[in-house]
Amino acid sequence: MTSYILRRLFLIIPTLFGIMLVNFMLVQFVPGGPIEQIIAGLESDASVFGNIAGGAEEIRDVSKAESYLGSKGLPEDFIKELEVRFGFDKPPLERFLSMLWSYVRFDFGESYFRSISVTELIIEKMPVSLSLGLWTTLLAYIISIPLGIRKAVRDGTAFDSWTSSLIIVGYAIPGFLFAILLLVLFAGGSYFKIFPLRGLTSPDFADFTLWQKILDYFWHISLPVLASTISAFATLTLLTKNSFLDEIRKQYVMTARAKGLSEKAVLYKHVFRNAMLIVIAGFPAVFVSVFFGSSLIIETIFSLDGLGRMGFEAAIARDYPVVFGTLYIFSLVGLVIGLISDLMYIWIDPRIDFEKRLS
Repeated sequence: MTSYILRRLFLIIPTLFGIMLVNFMLVQFVPGGPIEQIIAGLESDASVFGNIAGGAEEIRDVSKAESYLGSKGLPEDFIKELEVRFGFDKPPLERFLSMLWSYVRFDFGESYFRSISVTELIIEKMPVSLSLGLWTTLLAYIISIPLGIRKAVRDGTAFDSWTSSLIIVGYAIPGFLFAILLLVLFAGGSYFKIFPLRGLTSPDFADFTLWQKILDYFWHISLPVLASTISAFATLTLLTKNSFLDEIRKQYVMTARAKGLSEKAVLYKHVFRNAMLIVIAGFPAVFVSVFFGSSLIIETIFSLDGLGRMGFEAAIARDYPVVFGTLYIFSLVGLVIGLISDLMYIWIDPRIDFEKRLS
């Protein structure tokens, strides 16, 4: 087992390298880097003041005759200074290799526009995204596994039909649309004002007692977690049901019943162990999709200051250290969770041996 774990850990290295290489190459072809954004911002300011004070047309006429980027009201030395500051004075290969060496040491550099290290930003935003991802995944499994087992046992009944209809409707509703619906109904004030509109804690959170802090936290996180759970819950319920149906029809289940075991003992002592393998295999996909995918939309809608929202704002602002730093962390966490999922296979069913399959 040790050799399998080491093999998987070594495979993380080329996988991370490929992810970073592809994204670095894509960034090179995307127009409008941080330098261009600064120039555009300065030009728009100059245009506004030029329109107020007059003389903006003369500036535009002069700028058309120049060829370099700094001609539009900006000196060429200033453009070169920006290139040195952002590291664009070096060739792409040198920048990529330097970035990889820094990332090996978990040194993600400093944000272009926030004057703070990327590591500090990630540590600051991580608790919000972790809270959203962990509670969503936990709630999805708590609801989906018992419901899926119940649907498998009562397959073909009215209960199965009605719950399947509700699950399909829930799966069809996009997470962001359900989030907006929850906001309008329960937080916007138009219908009910039960939950807060934004944020993870109240403004006077520091003055609360311990129990007040716990209640305030769950009061704020309830709607974001519900909005994130809707799609994961639907998929996981159907996966659990189909997995149990496959196992219930096998010969060893009939043998256990023939020996006089109760239905509960058959389900939870024999069927559960085998049926849960495929459910656990989907854990990385559920957690990663919630933690990295849904967090972007949900955090933006509910104004949660987490990694998803930070990554989105960094991509819009072309803050490359933040973009690549969060991408590196997201990819590393996803790969490690995949390894943990394989180890959980062995914990549930010791008969599985990955080393024999790979030998």
